[in-house]
Amino acid sequence: MYSIGELSKRTQVKVPTIRYYEEMGLLAVPERTDGNQRRYDKDGLERLSFIRHARNLGFSIDAILSLIELQEHPDRSCQAANEIAGSQLAGVRAKIRKLKALEKELLRISKGCDGDGVSEHCYVLASLADHKLCDREH
Repeated sequence: MYSIGELSKRTQVKVPTIRYYEEMGLLAVPERTDGNQRRYDKDGLERLSFIRHARNLGFSIDAILSLIELQEHPDRSCQAANEIAGSQLAGVRAKIRKLKALEKELLRISKGCDGDGVSEHCYVLASLADHKLCDREH
């Protein structure tokens, strides 16, 4: 059995976050000692590790709830889990495209600066002040 502090150390999830996951239904509410301290078992540790890994991969709380629901019904097809992961992958790819566009625009803006001092001729400041100076939407 693990206290909430021990669970936090083992999973590197902060105590308030563990409590939040309990409130959201991601993590089962643990047993309590006579002193009203939470006590987690091995299943709680494994579930929190699962949640932490999923969060590190960017899955939303709702997606994790769905994945946990699937995990609790091993007789079901894993197609739904694959669709959730596919949706997450599509979101990550969209973010990467946007970040690459931002990178190109920031590179272009910074190359336009001659470094001669901050006056009306600073291309970085002018570009930030006037979106029309940008090459593309971002």
